[in-house]
Amino acid sequence: MALFFLAQTQAQQDKKSCERPRDNVYTRYLHTEKLPIPYDFIHEKDVFWEKKIWRLIDTREKMNHSFRNEKNPFIKMVIDAAMNEEITLYSSIDDAFSDPLDLKEIRKLLYSTDTALIYDPVTFKDSLVIVEDEFNYMDVKKYRIKEVWFFDEETSRMYVRILGIAPIITYYLDDGSVIGEGPMFWLYYPDCRNLFARNEVFNPYNDAMRMSWDDLFEARFFSSYITKENNNYDRRIQDYVSSPIDMLLESEKIKESIFNFEQDLWSY
Repeated sequence: MALFFLAQTQAQQDKKSCERPRDNVYTRYLHTEKLPIPYDFIHEKDVFWEKKIWRLIDTREKMNHSFRNEKNPFIKMVIDAAMNEEITLYSSIDDAFSDPLDLKEIRKLLYSTDTALIYDPVTFKDSLVIVEDEFNYMDVKKYRIKEVWFFDEETSRMYVRILGIAPIITYYLDDGSVIGEGPMFWLYYPDCRNLFARNEVFNPYNDAMRMSWDDLFEARFFSSYITKENNNYDRRIQDYVSSPIDMLLESEKIKESIFNFEQDLWSY
C-alpha cells in the first residue's frame, strides 16, 4: 500500500513538472464561457424605416490590425470552426445565404492542386508531381460586411444589425495575371455570434479586459467605408463613380444621410 502511494505521488509530481508554466499571474478562462448578449425581438410592424448597407474593412488600416493577428487571424478562426462543423459557410454566388457549402467544397476553396517538374538525381529524369498548395491566411486583406440599419418605433431608436461577413480574396489566371477581387464565401453573422464571443481580440488599452470578436463587431470597433446601399439598379458606388476620392465622398454622403434621417425625426 505504501509503495502504491509513493508511486502515485511520484506520478503526480512528474505530471506537474511536465505542465507548461502559466504565462500570467492568474488563469484566463472566462472568455471560453462567454455568451453573446441576445438581440431584442423585432416585429415587422415596429420597423418604421430600414436600409441595407454594404461595407468594406481593409485590414491594412491600423484600427483593423486585429483581423491580421499572426497567431490567430480572423479568417483562420472562421475556417477552423467551419471544418469542425461549428458554423456554416455559404457560397459567394450571392449574398443571400442561399447555398451552404459542405466540407468538400470548403476544402476546394482552401487547397489548390498544381503540377511541378521534379528532377530525380538517381534516374536523371524529370517527372511531373501533383503538389497541393495550402491557402495562405495572410492573403485575405479585406472583408465585406452586409448590414441593416433600421428605426424601431417601439423603442424610438436607430439600430444596426450585421447580417453577413465575407472575406475578399484576389483571383488570378493560370499565367499569374490578376482577374479581380471577390468574396471567398459568406458567413451568416447571427449564427456565428457564439463562436465570436468565445474568441478573444487584443485590446490595446487594457490587457485585463480582452474583447471578444462579438464585442468588436457589436461595438463597431473597426474602420470601414460604405461600398453600396440598397438601390433600384443594385449598383455599387464604383459602378457610377470612377474617382477613388469621389467614391469616399459618396460613402460619407450615404453615412451622413442615415444620420440626418434619425436627427430629423426629432424636434428640439
